[in-house]
Amino acid sequence: MRVPWLPAVDGLVLKLRVTPRARRSAIDGTIEDADGEFRLKVAVTAAPSDGAANEATIGLLAKTWRMPKSAFSIAAGAADRRKTLHIAGDPVDLVARLERWWQAGGKAA
Repeated sequence: MRVPWLPAVDGLVLKLRVTPRARRSAIDGTIEDADGEFRLKVAVTAAPSDGAANEATIGLLAKTWRMPKSAFSIAAGAADRRKTLHIAGDPVDLVARLERWWQAGGKAA
């Protein structure tokens, strides 16, 4: 199973491909980049100005996975569609949570 996340010492690293100004906010599966990296496809209705799309992305993921927004931070790509997020917490718990979500269909709540 190729998933767009990796455990880290203090949480999880999540690779994303974000589409701002979408018709609806949703998690739409995964996409493989040209470099062979798998990313979670996320669409948000917010515009990519003043960090609104980043906030909407974090809000969507936090709601979907029932986690506090404060657990999420952008590690790389704040101004890019290709983003790397860090999710703070117990890596074993986070991997198990995301794998359960993934196996259940991997869609937004």
